[in-house]
Amino acid sequence: MNMLSRVMLPAALASAVLLGGCATHLNEQDQAKLDQAVKDSAEAKEMAQQAMTQSQAASASADRAAALAQAANEKADRIFQHSLRK
Repeated sequence: MNMLSRVMLPAALASAVLLGGCATHLNEQDQAKLDQAVKDSAEAKEMAQQAMTQSQAASASADRAAALAQAANEKADRIFQHSLRK
């Protein structure tokens, strides 16, 4: 463990403990807001995961389209070169 880790880990743990202690003293309205924020965060995470999956699929589709276009271009070039030889 480097020096920064030795300092930051206890500080992070202390912050988490203090925050946890504060959370137990929240009124109902604040607790409801906190619960909604946690729910919204989970939904945002799920939406981000779906967007990433769709992005990866789109990228794969674009790669296939580029490969097909390259193959079509090469075929057209061969046909053109063959027509010049006649």
